[in-house]
Amino acid sequence: MEDLESIYRQYADTVFRFLMSRTGSAELSEELTQETFYQAVKSIGRYDGSSQVSSWLCGIAKNVLYASLRSRQKDPLPMESLPEGKTASAEDLIVSREETEAILHAIRGCPDPGGEILRLRIFGGLSFRQIGAVLGHTETWARVNYYRAKQTIVKELKDDDE
Repeated sequence: MEDLESIYRQYADTVFRFLMSRTGSAELSEELTQETFYQAVKSIGRYDGSSQVSSWLCGIAKNVLYASLRSRQKDPLPMESLPEGKTASAEDLIVSREETEAILHAIRGCPDPGGEILRLRIFGGLSFRQIGAVLGHTETWARVNYYRAKQTIVKELKDDDE
């Protein structure tokens, strides 16, 4: 296996984006990314090479996230605020929040693997190739399932408007 520093440089962004897709918080995702690599160093002897390094690391990241959620059950995940200097009217925020809530609700209700792919793509910013690797499939599989999930959500949102 490559040295740990080069593994960190190569995969830290992938792990961060994976966690960001789950938490919605850059601060928490950064903290969990660091913990993920700490746990990876501790368990490096158990990596057998049967999966891609990115898949192995995202598996560790998922476990780190679940452990964090269990320990924070009474403390909700921090919410991101508007970027500095950006302003929005109260009306814009209400409309935007309602639209966002409808979309997030639709994504949350989307069955896996489509829902998972949507979260990784939209919130995590992962490429289809990365999504395929993380989920143990091909890039084409990720693209097809993303398209199907997106169509399902668009249909659901249109049905809600009628």
